[in-house]
Amino acid sequence: MRRYRITHETTYTYSGLVQLHPHTLRLRPREGHELRIESSKLEIFPSATQRWHRDVEGNSVSIASFSDQARRLRIYSEILIQKYDLIPYDFLVADYAVDYPFNYLDEDRVLLSPYINSGMDETNSFHFMNWISELWRHGERIPTINLLLRLNQRIFHTIAYHRREEEGVQSAESTLFLNTGSCRDSANLFMASARKLGFAARFVSGYIHTNCMSAQSGSTHAWAEVFIPGAGWKGFDPTRGSIAGAEHIAVAVARLPESIPPIAGSFFGVPGSSMEVNVEVSDIT
Repeated sequence: MRRYRITHETTYTYSGLVQLHPHTLRLRPREGHELRIESSKLEIFPSATQRWHRDVEGNSVSIASFSDQARRLRIYSEILIQKYDLIPYDFLVADYAVDYPFNYLDEDRVLLSPYINSGMDETNSFHFMNWISELWRHGERIPTINLLLRLNQRIFHTIAYHRREEEGVQSAESTLFLNTGSCRDSANLFMASARKLGFAARFVSGYIHTNCMSAQSGSTHAWAEVFIPGAGWKGFDPTRGSIAGAEHIAVAVARLPESIPPIAGSFFGVPGSSMEVNVEVSDIT
């Protein structure tokens, strides 16, 4: 077991006095057999009324509602967690899914279908289909986990990491064309590719702990999960070229990347604002 302290501070400064509309916060990690929350603290200034619920994906969501006008909004979260998935390769795959291609069981496919059908026209483009054909050729028999690792490594080696401060996620086609992207762009490309191959895949937003000062340390992080029969949802991080493990801390999952920003909200008043985000994940084991 490993213990981490996560601090996430976001500050918005406005051009004048504004009325804050309700803000949606996804800052609390997803609890389960691999993650336990020891303690948590959420401070909001100006003061807000909080209402907690779980969304359709089971993500923990807080809605912060404000009555006072403000020139500044500060949201500070501090959470202490325990992580137990220290051996990411310690899982078994159902016999029928050991090798690719395979078909999900009918009862599973009913629930997984939204995660299999991408609904993205871009994934039918010549560029994207050529990317898939170079990854896997029709008729090739390969261990399922090896194909997913091949995809993970290919993105890791061909898409240069570039930290983007702008909101939103690049399309898979754009990331391929540019050969560069943020962690969320690489995760989106992995997800779109896995779906084109027939896998159920979803987007993950969270944090990562690194032992070195890398471009991805001290910030939020994103990766993808694939449903593997017998193993369940397994995370793949194409930005780092690894399977998600003890250092990956999932906060929210969704079918579409744009569905789960850490903080989302609006205001009424003088236009213009700036945002500052500070994130730290420290190992306290």
